[in-house]
Amino acid sequence: MSFQLSAEQRAIRDAVREFGDNEIRPVAREHDEAKQYPHDLVQQAAEYDLVAPTIDPEYGGAGMDLLESVLVTEELWRADPGIGSAIGSRGFGSTMIQEFGDDWMKEEWLPRVASGESATCSCISEPAHGSNVAGIETRAEKDGDGWVLNGNKMWITNGTVADVAVVMAKTDPGAGHRGITAFLVPTDLDGFETTKIDNKLGIRASDLAEIVLDDVCIPAENVIGEENRGFYQLMAFFADGRTNVAAQAIGTAQAALDAAVDYAGEREQGGQPIAEYQAIRHKISEMATNVEAARSLAYRAATHVESGDDDVAAKFASMAKLFASEHAVDVADEAIQVHGGAGYVTDHPVERFYRDARITKIYEGTSEIQKNIIADRLL
Repeated sequence: MSFQLSAEQRAIRDAVREFGDNEIRPVAREHDEAKQYPHDLVQQAAEYDLVAPTIDPEYGGAGMDLLESVLVTEELWRADPGIGSAIGSRGFGSTMIQEFGDDWMKEEWLPRVASGESATCSCISEPAHGSNVAGIETRAEKDGDGWVLNGNKMWITNGTVADVAVVMAKTDPGAGHRGITAFLVPTDLDGFETTKIDNKLGIRASDLAEIVLDDVCIPAENVIGEENRGFYQLMAFFADGRTNVAAQAIGTAQAALDAAVDYAGEREQGGQPIAEYQAIRHKISEMATNVEAARSLAYRAATHVESGDDDVAAKFASMAKLFASEHAVDVADEAIQVHGGAGYVTDHPVERFYRDARITKIYEGTSEIQKNIIADRLL
């Protein structure tokens, strides 16, 4: 294993970092306070191939591998987690279309997502079913040559801005996880109703919604992949998704660490910068060590996912997400401590990073779920 990024990978990282520093950071606080989705920045990011970067070049994407995608995610979240989330999740669900969708689905939707014209959303979680995907209650029933969908989806990223949704529904309710099918559902269909959720703790610039499916009719051709194989199709992407969440956490932690280092060098107490005090130096050294450890684990997870060894990839992806998300919250907390009272108010960004980091311990499987997965692979 190489522990150095290639010249091309460094170029990707540096380009995203420049975009983040120049375009995202100056407006981050404004978007957070206004809970404003960054439509213009999404379009700018699409011009740099930062929207759904893993989409194949034949559909207008950059065709990045997972490690390159991780670099993009990390730098977007380092600039600002809320805006980074909005840009990075713009194509949430497009991987299902690319991997399992029919040619017409790919040709119609992937170029629009890659260009920033359209957004996708992935409708999995429900009010009573988060990490337990197998327990979903949304139903899809056959009706002539098509399907009728009914159900309630919750915590759906891009719910009010998406043009098309990948909806997981039970097509054989008695079969548990073996009876779930993925459907391609345009969001302008009758019965597809969205309600924005805007009272979030963090990542406030991203879009989140509740979705109600009330007799939504779609043709038979809108099944993605195979009927009753949706659960297994979804599982194919969890290692990728969890590795990317690890990158989100690392980007947030790095931003908090950067802010703490800068503040420690500027703030004076007792006639010298607080960076001269051992207590502060120890905090920063521990923060930096945990960020680097998380980064190394995430990069390793990405290489395992790319290798195709599913069991090893699942273990390392869960390890990366668990370690990075837990320590992102810790690092952001310590960054506030370094700032003292100044870190508790919105004059400095560390309070935002603390709020933003917290979600990484929950979605794409909670920390407790990751521990179960790791233990399963070991025991």
